[in-house]
Amino acid sequence: MRASLIQIGVDPDEPVAERRTRVASLVREQRGSDLVVLPELWTVGAFAYESFAEEAEPLDGPTAEAMAAAAWDTGVWLHAGSIVERDPDGPLYNTSLVFSPKGDLVRTYRKIHRFGFDKGEAVMMAPGSEVVTVPLPQTTLGLATCYDLRFPELFRALVDAGAQTLVVPAGWPARRREHWTLFAKARAVENQSYVLACDTAGTHAGVEQAGHSIVVDPWGEVLAEAGTGEEVLTVDLDLARVAKTREDFPALKDRVLGRK
Repeated sequence: MRASLIQIGVDPDEPVAERRTRVASLVREQRGSDLVVLPELWTVGAFAYESFAEEAEPLDGPTAEAMAAAAWDTGVWLHAGSIVERDPDGPLYNTSLVFSPKGDLVRTYRKIHRFGFDKGEAVMMAPGSEVVTVPLPQTTLGLATCYDLRFPELFRALVDAGAQTLVVPAGWPARRREHWTLFAKARAVENQSYVLACDTAGTHAGVEQAGHSIVVDPWGEVLAEAGTGEEVLTVDLDLARVAKTREDFPALKDRVLGRK
């Protein structure tokens, strides 16, 4: 399976509508990939809290419309990163969108662990509650978002639900970049799964982004890693490696606590 991670540069001076159009064009350039992944809250910026309410949109809003068309035109599975979702009943959510090659919105994931320590996202957005997987013809994706990466129990639940490839869009800051790569590798090794972690580039709301989107295999080997600017990582994944790793080193079978 060929996967492309688009590390989008989020520039606060670029209007959201223009960035949406530009990103749709970047997705269309990935023809030949099977899966394309975008970062967290790339339309507005993960730390641009003051813009969350203004830029919130429904699941059939302008970002979903643009990404559905791009997925259809390109013939790819598209994890379109996340948007600020405005639920019809009022709450805001940090919600990931996954589209099929036909342009259908097949899964959404509302971020469970909200960042901010009682401010920012943690108070402005409601938490999700569902563990979400997406069956693709080649693999089963497990969905998580940014700060979720610090909570290994979510990833265990995703593996229990059948996930083989863990997809993590993020708006991770540069000052904690070492944590970003450490956690991506750890989640891959402990769950014997691929990890596709797609971050943003640039600086928004005064917060420099880490970049360094990364693809890690089930043995913890880094297959590709971006720099700090806008960049596309394209990697061919040997999906049989998941089953082989789990068979050759069956650590998951020795779980005692929390095993299902």
